[in-house]
Amino acid sequence: MQAIPIQQVAGGEILVNGRTITEDAIDQEVQYHPASSLQEARKEAARALSIRAMLITEAERQGITGEDRQTAETQEEAQIRQLLDRELDNPEPDEAACRQYFESNRERFRTPSEYRVSHIFRPAPADDADARVAARERCRRIIRVSLAEPSRFTRLAFQHSKCPSAESGGDMGVVGPGDTSHDFEQALDRLPEGEISPYPLETRYGFHVVWLHERRRGELLPYEAVREKIATYLKESVWRRSVSQYLQILAGRSRIEGIDLNGAENPLVQ
Repeated sequence: MQAIPIQQVAGGEILVNGRTITEDAIDQEVQYHPASSLQEARKEAARALSIRAMLITEAERQGITGEDRQTAETQEEAQIRQLLDRELDNPEPDEAACRQYFESNRERFRTPSEYRVSHIFRPAPADDADARVAARERCRRIIRVSLAEPSRFTRLAFQHSKCPSAESGGDMGVVGPGDTSHDFEQALDRLPEGEISPYPLETRYGFHVVWLHERRRGELLPYEAVREKIATYLKESVWRRSVSQYLQILAGRSRIEGIDLNGAENPLVQ
C-alpha cells in the first residue's frame, strides 16, 4: 500500500477505496479524540475516519447492509459490527487461561487501600504559571521546617493550608478511593509511610505538603470474586488483537491515499 502523509495531500483530503475524507469531516470528528495538541488530535480523527471508511467499503463488498440494527446504532455502525462478527472469532477464555492470569497477577486483585494522611495545601490554578511557582516554593519552605521539626506540622497547617482540614491541623483522617483527587490518590501509593514527603506533591489544584501516617493495604481477593472480571478482560484483549490484525490485512489490500494506516493498533470502530 502506497500512502502519502496526510499533510502532503492537496487540500488535506484523504481517499479510502474511492471514498473521500474531507477536512470538514475531520473537523467534526476531532472532538472525539483528545490529544496533547490539535495537530495530533486531527491525525487521530483522520485515522479513525479512514479506518471506518475502509471497514464500510469492505462491508459493502461483502453485501452487508446494516439491517437488523441494535438500539441507538446507526446503519454504518451496524455494518461494521456485522462485518467484524463475520470475520473475527472471539471465543470465551477457558478456565485454565483465567486461572493462569489470576495467579500471574495476584497483586492486582485486592480491595482498595486506605490511607491515614495529613496535608498542607497551597492552591494554584493549572493555567497560572507564576502562581504555581510561588505555591511550589512555599511548600518547599514548609517542608524544610517540617522535616527539621515534625511537631510543628500541625501549627504550620493552621497557618498556611487553604484546605478545610487546616482547622484540624491538616488531618484528613482515613481516605480511600474517590475521597480525594485522582492524582493525589495515585501519589499516596508512592509516598514513604510514616514520614513527611521530602518534596511537594503537585496536583491540578496546586501543591501539597503530605504526611502519610499509615498505609492500609487492601486484602487479597479470592479467585471466585474476580473470575468474571478476568474473563471479560481476556476476551476483550483477544478481540482487540484480532481487530488490529484484521485492520492491517484490510489496509494492505485497500486503495488509500493521504494517510498511512500500516501498523494500525487502535480499532477506532466505536
